[in-house]
Amino acid sequence: MGTYDIVDDEDDHPKRTSAWYVRTFVGVLLFAAAVTGAVVGIYMVAHPKDKKADDGGTPFTPSTPGSDPSPEDGPAPDFGPPGFAPTPIVNDNYTFGNALSLSLTFLNIQKSGKLPLDNPITWRSDSGTSDGSDVNLDLTGGLYDAGDHIKFGLPMAFTATMLAWSVLEYSPQMSAASPNQLPVAVDVIKWITDYLIKAHPDNDTFYMQVGDPQTDHDCWQRAEDVTIARPSYKLDSEHPGSDVAGESAAAMAAASLVFRQKGTAHEDQAYADLLLSHAVGLYDFASETQGTFSDTFPEMQRYYNSTGFQDELLWSATWLYHATGDQSYLDQVTGSQGELYGAWGKAPLWFSWDDKRAGVQVLLSRTQLLKPITNNNLQASKLLSYKTTADKLMCALLPNSPTASARRTAGGMIWVSQWSASVHTVNSAFLALVYSDYLEAGKSSLTCSGGNVYKPNQLRWFAYSQVDYLLGNNPMKMSYLVGYGTSYPKFLHHRGASIPSDGVKYSCKDGFQWLSSANPNPHVAYGALVGGPFFNESYSDARDNIQQNEASTYNSATMAGLVAGLSFTAEEGVPMTLLS
Repeated sequence: MGTYDIVDDEDDHPKRTSAWYVRTFVGVLLFAAAVTGAVVGIYMVAHPKDKKADDGGTPFTPSTPGSDPSPEDGPAPDFGPPGFAPTPIVNDNYTFGNALSLSLTFLNIQKSGKLPLDNPITWRSDSGTSDGSDVNLDLTGGLYDAGDHIKFGLPMAFTATMLAWSVLEYSPQMSAASPNQLPVAVDVIKWITDYLIKAHPDNDTFYMQVGDPQTDHDCWQRAEDVTIARPSYKLDSEHPGSDVAGESAAAMAAASLVFRQKGTAHEDQAYADLLLSHAVGLYDFASETQGTFSDTFPEMQRYYNSTGFQDELLWSATWLYHATGDQSYLDQVTGSQGELYGAWGKAPLWFSWDDKRAGVQVLLSRTQLLKPITNNNLQASKLLSYKTTADKLMCALLPNSPTASARRTAGGMIWVSQWSASVHTVNSAFLALVYSDYLEAGKSSLTCSGGNVYKPNQLRWFAYSQVDYLLGNNPMKMSYLVGYGTSYPKFLHHRGASIPSDGVKYSCKDGFQWLSSANPNPHVAYGALVGGPFFNESYSDARDNIQQNEASTYNSATMAGLVAGLSFTAEEGVPMTLLS
């Protein structure tokens, strides 16, 4: 039968250091035989780079889309619940609720800046309080992305976008968790967007990163003890980064919808307006000054190597359309840019911090299924192209589909790359989950090759199977979510978690004794979703194993939305009580 071998680029992983190459060269050779075959290439779009010069920045001016929708009226394409009222599982154990709270806890662990007095992480305190001082700005706040202390802009913004999307779809489920997890999720979103606002001081400037990864990785110490210089990296008309600026625009547009939610404790129309103004400004900046941040700063390619920016422009335009109702954004995604870069009809693509095309396809399918365009035949036909492509992805994810992807382990986990394999697992499951809800609400089904028809619930079962695998139903019989169950990673690659709270301020080099310590981490980084197994289902819980044993904020953010959505059922919901 036909298959879709859907593969992402080789740079979709936590960051590699020179020390790692020395430590793991032999290990990689041994594992190479276990990873079958070469990774099949995927359709890659062109990424033009038009580096334009300009006089410099002007003070930030709030921007509004052409249609200027009134905040009181809300966004034109309503982003309310998909159209049905999920039924809660009456179960005191609330198993997935525990995974939800754990995932959000890791995001709190990763906070930078001056922490609130009620900070729930006892072994964390203020850090990075001088960030931005090198450019005379306050760039404090935001999140450290993984086990180090860099504030990378692209993955941080993607974290906010995914958490905002999760809240928009599943806020009732988050509220029903015990204790209520919705305020926790919203607080993390605002922690990131407050930082993004600071990083966008004028129309032509965006600070995409704080911290030099090379010097940071040469140290092993707590975030609170860092004394090395933390430079700020600026994007402007001569230094483009459309990918970071575009993703940040998407994050703030999505977050603006969160703070528009009427009747909620977090409703804040003024803050939503501010976010939307910055989102519009960043989208314009990303569109007019084109290029990738990793081309502008080649030294970043070893850590997060962006393969292009056109997907972020489509992604941010999609979110801005949902946030504003401005037809010009829909024109962008259904016009020539969509034709060139939307990958319509191509083999399905993996969704990650680097490639947003599958996310665009699914999110625009929401519009096609729930709020179809009736007054513009061209837009309607192009939206159908997005949905048809999203259908191909879903057919590739379903294991019993004629076009099921072969990229899954023997235990059933979607597996694309040995670098942080779980990122594709949770992202694929999340897309399948929301798509099943869109189909259910639209009273539709999924048709795959050969006329095979699948009910929405079968996509939910796929999403459930991926979470079930990650939480312990796998050949290793362990949870890859730190703190879930009793068998989980104890040697997470995480500086802060590995160093005891012993009152000693360890220097840059002195802290390396804790990297090589044979003892488990003294602090449990609850909710860290590690990279997970190799294709042969093997996994090594070693602190220097950054391929498998480092966690990232975007993994935990997506996991939070995924388990929230699975904690309740649709009309034919997954019986979550099956999970022990």
